[in-house]
Formats: sequence, C-alpha cells, structure tokens
Amino acid sequence: MGTRDKIAKAQRLVVKIGSALLTNDGQGLDVARIGLWVAQIAQLRAQGKEVVLVSSGSIAAGMKRLGFSSRPTQVNELQAAAAVGQMELVGVYESHFEKHGLCTAQILLTHDDLSNRRRYLNARSSLRTLLGLGVVPIVNENDTVVTDEIRFGDNDTLGALVANLVEADVLIILTDQQGLFDKNPRDHKDAILISHALASDERLEAMASGGAGVLGSGGMLTKVRAARLAARSGADTLIASGREPDVVVRTALGESLGTWLQPEHEPLAARKQWLAAHLKSRGSLVLDAGAVRALRRAGTSLLSVGVKDAEGSFSRGDMVLCVDEQGGLVARGLVNYSVAETLKLLGKPSSSIGEVLGYQGEPELIHRDDLVII
Repeated sequence: MGTRDKIAKAQRLVVKIGSALLTNDGQGLDVARIGLWVAQIAQLRAQGKEVVLVSSGSIAAGMKRLGFSSRPTQVNELQAAAAVGQMELVGVYESHFEKHGLCTAQILLTHDDLSNRRRYLNARSSLRTLLGLGVVPIVNENDTVVTDEIRFGDNDTLGALVANLVEADVLIILTDQQGLFDKNPRDHKDAILISHALASDERLEAMASGGAGVLGSGGMLTKVRAARLAARSGADTLIASGREPDVVVRTALGESLGTWLQPEHEPLAARKQWLAAHLKSRGSLVLDAGAVRALRRAGTSLLSVGVKDAEGSFSRGDMVLCVDEQGGLVARGLVNYSVAETLKLLGKPSSSIGEVLGYQGEPELIHRDDLVII
C-alpha cells in the first residue's frame, strides 16, 4: 500500500482544524494554540509547500463574543454568531501569519459552491492564483448565509471538497483524537489505532460509527467520508490529533502519526475517473480531424481553433462531450466557456479570445487536466 514517503513529497496540502480544537472545547478562541498551528504552516511554506487552511470556529467564537452560554437553536442567531465570530477568527489568523511574513486571504464558501459546476472553476482559479502569489488562503463555510448546512462536522466535507478543488496531494484533518480506532476508544480500552488503510475500505464506516463524543454530531464518521471524497481526486488523508506537538509538520514530513487513508488511484487517474463517471453531460463539441488527432495522440488541451460546432445549454464548468465530425465520442471534459461564448470562438485561435469576447479568459476551451479521452 506504499509508505509515508509519499506524504513527505507532497507539495500542496489542505489542513483542516475543527471547532473543538480552535476554541478549546468551546471556551473561546485558543489564540496561543492557533499561533502554534500557524507557525507549523509557516514552516511548511518555508519548505516550498503550498497550504490551504480550512478552519472552523466562527460560530463558536461568535457565541463567546455575544455572551451565549449555549449553542443557539435559531438559524438567525447561528448566522449572527457566525458573522461576529468570523471577524475575530480571521483577525487572529492574520496577526499570527503576519509575524511570519505571510499574507492571508479569507475565502467563504458553501458546499454548493464546490459541487455546482458553474462556480467550481471560478473558485479554483481564485485559489490557484492566491497560492501562486504565496498567499495562505483561509477557507470557512459561509455560515452567515447557509441554513441547513449549519451543523458541526460539515467542515470535514468542506476540507475534502477544497482538496478536490485545488487538486491537493494531502488533506490533513486535525481532531481531538489520535486518529481512527477499530472501535470507540472511550468505551473499549483494547481499541487499536488504524495506522493505514484504503479510503475506499467499507469497514472504516463501521469503525467510525462508535460514537461522536465531544466532537458533536459528525465525529469520526464525517472524517472517514471526507477521506473518501478527497480520494476521488487522488488526495491522501491524514487524521491526527491537533494537540500533538508539531503535528502538522510531523505528519507532512511523513512521520507515522494518526491514521493515513490512501486513495486507490494516483491523482490524475482518480480525477479523470471521477470526471468520466460522475458528471452529466450538458452539451457537445464537434471537433475537426486535427483536434481529434491532437487529443488522442498528444494528450493536449482542446483549443477553440479545432472546434467546428457546439450544441446544448452548457455553462462554464459544465461537462460536455467531445465528438468527431461523424458523431463518434472522443472525450469528455469541463468546458471553460458557455455555449454562447463557445459559438463565437469556433475555429478561432486562442490569441483572439480577448478580442472576440471582450475579456481575456483561459486560452483553452478545455484544459487537458479536465479532459478524459474515451
């Protein structure tokens, strides 16, 4: 199944920290401990690694600031707590990262932003640009506007979706437990820590269902499911204790801490399998013979100059079929332009995109990383 040397070679990581850790189990933001995690992330950045931080804690921080003694049950009060708490949370992160000479950016998302294909590419482009500029993006769920998504444990899923989004090598989920055990360690003294498993192993959910404990309604089960989501784009997942000294650096360097859940497929193969199997087509592009040869023989991106026609009602980020002039299926992929824009670009070189559309978008109609050749 491989060794953790693979983890040590990772260049892009997503680190998710939960509310129980950030607020010391609800006592308000643990500013000192946040400083320790930030210092570890700064150390990874100094090694040339890119890091996206997915942070819970806004509602818990807001509750403390607003004087709530218990978690509100009204959605509007939860939203208000999130709005107040997010200000404090980001301020704490910004002040700590600034000490290490690092710039941060606040990114508020809902799960729908990352599952809705029309917004997927926009979010991906923004995060990739920030990483390219050396910025540490801090992502949280936009609890101020969401309703049914407001429940503890969701940011495990959000962390996995962000890992998919930026095509991260590794997702590190920090929790208040050492990792995943074969049974609930609170009830069974003989529980054994699972050091290594495939994320797709169906037995993991049963192991993780032994009780949510102090983590709330999600607990370890949401982390196992998050690992499965992260694996669909080829990311490894590490579940480890956030209270372990230097846990972020040590796990990122391949030390055998916590639970390592490994994808079955390498990143490119996993991502393309996902694209091929799980998204519905919203239209089709008719390619000329030259474009078909380029895709099949050279594995290039699809450029507008090689497209003769477009059909359907697709928007940016939707899945489309690529067919030859006889109607034979050549590929599937995520398109960078709507059908109306694509029709304007038919047969035109990439250098003319800005002139034709009035803005300079991506040079490819479909990037090769978003193409699956059939």
